Amino acid sequence: MRIAIFIYGLTGGGATRRTLTLAEGFSRRGHSVDMVVISGKGPLVSELPSSVQLVELATTFSAGILCRRGSRRRKIFFSQFALACYLRKNRPDVLLAAANHVNLAAIGARKLSGTKIPLITRVSNHLSTSLLQGHQLAKKVRYYLACRLYRQADAIITVAEGIADDIKSSAEIPSHRVTTIYNPTFTLDLVDKAAASLQHPWFVPGAPPVIIGVGRLTEQKDFITLVKAFSLLRKKRKARLVILGEGKDRNKISSLIEDLGLVDDVEMPGYVDNPIAWMANASVFCLSSIWEGLPGVLIEAMAAGCPVVSTDCPGGASEILENGKYGPLVHPGDDKALAAAISTVLDAPIDREVLKLRAADFSVENAINGYLEVLKKVTLVNTKCFPDTNSK
Repeated sequence: MRIAIFIYGLTGGGATRRTLTLAEGFSRRGHSVDMVVISGKGPLVSELPSSVQLVELATTFSAGILCRRGSRRRKIFFSQFALACYLRKNRPDVLLAAANHVNLAAIGARKLSGTKIPLITRVSNHLSTSLLQGHQLAKKVRYYLACRLYRQADAIITVAEGIADDIKSSAEIPSHRVTTIYNPTFTLDLVDKAAASLQHPWFVPGAPPVIIGVGRLTEQKDFITLVKAFSLLRKKRKARLVILGEGKDRNKISSLIEDLGLVDDVEMPGYVDNPIAWMANASVFCLSSIWEGLPGVLIEAMAAGCPVVSTDCPGGASEILENGKYGPLVHPGDDKALAAAISTVLDAPIDREVLKLRAADFSVENAINGYLEVLKKVTLVNTKCFPDTNSK
């Protein structure tokens, strides 16, 4: 097959990393893969597999001029015109829209292209919680559109069963058109990354335990609650906190750290090349999110052998931890419960080898097999219904 994968760009987020892993896996199985992006810039450019063709909409097609300037949301909206040009010209066998924020643009682009190219949308976040949280009108509009337009996709892949249940209910999509496939998170290079040397004065024998959080500094990840929980923990025992990642809430989080008098015990190094090494050396990894898709950082922490604590947020966290078997789950936003759970894990951590074995369940090969099964199914149906669709 010739597979086109559509994402915003090669940014440093977990969703982008999973998409690159999928692209490499498809290519390794003998398929031709186009990574179609709005912008070809970003920290993960160097990780694009050499066997995958990069197509940058903003520079390759005349319609791409519409998505060169403005906000990220504006660029995504106008990208559908350039994506439609790509579909008409290149006629891939199937288009995979690989994240929530580009799904609507992909649906619009296929319609504009006038083609019958099969479209699969990948729903990577809990739809109703992520879009109905708060009072932002734009998010509510996106939810309304998603509930009505996602039905136009030939198939939908969700990254967790909880997300599948939500979208089937919200968008009234039949169960047979929704498939759950866990992200390709556990890769062989995780072992090497976990073993990499980490030169930091906090990770030396005899130092206080380090709690670590990793993710974008945004409302979704709720590092505010993590900092508050750490403050409560710090009153009872010596400990330190590291938060890896960047985002618009950095100043808000930093201000809270100062207000709580935690400056000497909290570090926020920003984006780092190898967060796995930090996880491998930490005493507890904490996921404090309000909602999630399938949180890859939770699986990565387990693969590194780091004991974990998580909120029982909408999404796949509870599925990863099998409802608390591999780490305690607490209600989102509850700093007291989160502090107590961290303390419990510090006192009695789960065996690191047990955590590594659980992480291996989320392997690349399992994900590739699942995706290819869905991709082949929709292309086969499309070929039968529209035999001339992909004629050049």
